Amino acid sequence: MNEYAQMIKDGGPIMLVIALCALIALFIFLEKWLHFYRAQVKVDDLIKGLINVLRRDEKSSSPRPKEVMVEAIALCDTTPGPVARVLASAIDAYQNGDDIQQSLEDQSIIEVHRLESHLNILATITYIVPLLGLLGTITGIMEAFRVMQGNNFVTMQELSSGVYRALVSTAASLCVAIPCHIAYNYLLSKVQLFCIEMERASSSILSFFQHRVSGTVQHEEP
Repeated sequence: MNEYAQMIKDGGPIMLVIALCALIALFIFLEKWLHFYRAQVKVDDLIKGLINVLRRDEKSSSPRPKEVMVEAIALCDTTPGPVARVLASAIDAYQNGDDIQQSLEDQSIIEVHRLESHLNILATITYIVPLLGLLGTITGIMEAFRVMQGNNFVTMQELSSGVYRALVSTAASLCVAIPCHIAYNYLLSKVQLFCIEMERASSSILSFFQHRVSGTVQHEEP
């Protein structure tokens, strides 16, 4: 710990900014990772169970019995993750006679925005931290040359010490930027996976309701 504290001290004020960026990035990664972990569900099992619940009223004279719809929405409410909320919006739209596809699209936009929240901060940190390290290096070298101008006799040890201080911030910035870049791409891949699952679930529930409505219409024809 003493070595790291000494490195931060040698790197100057820029090192404090880099350290702060590292803490923010770590917090965002852990928060998003826990969020995604809790939101993971077996989509196929959820869709299958939901459709089995909705099919209970196929022999009923009422096309939309409230008991079945309440049970289906309750199943979605007790299931975590964006997929369940998208399916719940479709059931609610069907029950109210609204446009199911539009409801699915609107809810998907909300869920994608929720999944991508704070990822832009992580991407910004990944981009600016190397620039901060470069800035620290430049200011450190400028300080070393300023000392050389005021002293006609500069030893190699003094010069190398100044260059070392200048390069500390660059090394620290790369040590922060590389893991941040990996973390950002990992979280982004998780978001894309959730989007695929939402699209698949939306397609399944929309197809089910479309067949259901067409079947009801045919049944009501004289």
